[in-house]
Amino acid sequence: RRPAGRWPCRRLADPCRMPHPAPRSRLGHSCGHSAEPQPPSRQAGEAKAKKAAKALATGTKSKRSKKIRKSTKFHRPKTLVLQREPKYSRRSVPRVNKLDQYQILKYPLTTESAMKKIEDNNTLVFIVDTRASKSKITEAVRRMYEIKTAKVNTLIRPDGLKKAYVRLTTDYDALDVANKIGII
Repeated sequence: RRPAGRWPCRRLADPCRMPHPAPRSRLGHSCGHSAEPQPPSRQAGEAKAKKAAKALATGTKSKRSKKIRKSTKFHRPKTLVLQREPKYSRRSVPRVNKLDQYQILKYPLTTESAMKKIEDNNTLVFIVDTRASKSKITEAVRRMYEIKTAKVNTLIRPDGLKKAYVRLTTDYDALDVANKIGII
């Protein structure tokens, strides 16, 4: 509570919070502040005038331009996606390639038509895994028998097995390779 007849100093520049007794004259009170408000300084007046001139030139309400949306969809922004750096491997043992050369080539065919192919067309006939592609069959033949193939034709028989006609290059003779394998 404030004592009666006293009020805080009301000077705007730096009001002191101390309660003062009522002023004795119009000149001021005990703390030295004058009771009348001081006229603004020249620099403050110039700054105020410049501010008013700027407001008059540009206008006080500047309307911000709104972004025009051209699509009905809203896509979230793309954020940084870091590569995973796991502290340990989630798999204890690395995966084994189940479709290796021994799995791809099941067995060579020894039918009469297959023998005719060997003699006439320099072509070996194999029953292969149904998942094997032509390039995988070529690679498996190269690894198993160290021979180069010119081309591979495949078909799936009515019983569900895949048959591969492996044509050899002119450097290799299918009869010799068949003897080495043990077909003939």
